[in-house]
Amino acid sequence: MELRRIPSGALAGAAAAAVWAAQQPLDKKAFGSDYDDVELLGKLVARDSGWQAAGLAIHMANGAAFGTVYALVRPLIPGPAQTAGVAAGLAEHLATWPLIGLIDRSLASDRRAFAQSAWRHALFGFVLGELERRMNPPGRFEPLEQVPASSNGHGNIEHAAAGATEAS
Repeated sequence: MELRRIPSGALAGAAAAAVWAAQQPLDKKAFGSDYDDVELLGKLVARDSGWQAAGLAIHMANGAAFGTVYALVRPLIPGPAQTAGVAAGLAEHLATWPLIGLIDRSLASDRRAFAQSAWRHALFGFVLGELERRMNPPGRFEPLEQVPASSNGHGNIEHAAAGATEAS
């Protein structure tokens, strides 16, 4: 697992979440549903006019967290980045949709909202996959130097002793 992929993955996820939020007015018309993720999240924490900023911040933070995990596991997923991103986004949609009923029961059985959310997750995944691919291209990171270790995980005494003699 290459931890140096984390910042780019987080940035790609936050950007993909921003694209999702920006296109919501269009998909509301296309799906005939007023379901709005930014509003839903924002109104969980703010009742006044600040719900929009709060909702967008939470939404983008969620995207960054998802992007971080995606960037770490992406090298293990075969296939094109866009396909892997869409698959990851839709998997998240299917895994979390049942939880929507805890926040708004009417949405849980709304087929239009379900389809709208699937579209949003697919779009998010596509953008995430493409941005993460561009920010973390194959070969960007050279392999970290292999540190010799014994089977007990505490290092190798021969390596340590050789290093001490070389330094002398």
